[in-house]
Amino acid sequence: MDLGIAGRRALVCAASKGLGKACAISLGRAGVHLTIVARTAETLEAAAREIGESTGADVATVAADITTSAGRTAALAACPKPDILVNNAGGPPPGDFRDWDREVWIKAIDANMLTPIEMIKATVDGMMERGFGRIVNITSSSVKAPIDVLGLSNGARSGLTGFIAGVARTTVKRNVTINNLLPGSFGTDRLFSTIRAQAEKRGISFEDSVKARTATIPAGRFGDPAEFGDACAYLCSAQAAYVTGQNFLIDGGAYPGTF
Repeated sequence: MDLGIAGRRALVCAASKGLGKACAISLGRAGVHLTIVARTAETLEAAAREIGESTGADVATVAADITTSAGRTAALAACPKPDILVNNAGGPPPGDFRDWDREVWIKAIDANMLTPIEMIKATVDGMMERGFGRIVNITSSSVKAPIDVLGLSNGARSGLTGFIAGVARTTVKRNVTINNLLPGSFGTDRLFSTIRAQAEKRGISFEDSVKARTATIPAGRFGDPAEFGDACAYLCSAQAAYVTGQNFLIDGGAYPGTF
């Protein structure tokens, strides 16, 4: 399907690997001009080459930490008038809330709530003036079904979700939509490193830990990042103009609720 966004410009954050990279690939295949951001220059440049070679897209890079003011300034200088914004940043570490002081909480909120809000603030009015905009925030399935050891993520991302629920209704009349993608367990480096650490802690093999994890997913497998990327591309499409303020859970059926 032609998504109707060929020639549009996208700014994709934390896109050197994992789900951010998958989103960039899918947008590149749709003919979008890409600016991708990540902290590590070497990894970022390798991702840009791969995306360009596999999709034929123009790919510019910004090696910066999007969670900092300087990083956001650099990203927006490289892509000052994006038609598409994909907000993404690494999640905060797991742990016990009794061990987290104010500084730890502020860092999590800065990265996973305030950073995407700042990026939206910097871009949404221009999108509205031009009559087209698509903003997708990569959050987490923990927004829908909180995970006890991920309290920092539960709190910060839920705060973002509440903010989006309000602002998304104020922009859609100007053809600017804002939606959230909630990933469950996808086969990324981050997931596998977490599983490996859990296996070592429990004294079991990595393979057995993977089997235990996939057994909790009705689909019986981890998600393919490409599936996530294509869902993002759809939300950025011309056809998705009537979809805003939504939380799309992509978890292979792991969430057991009706709503």
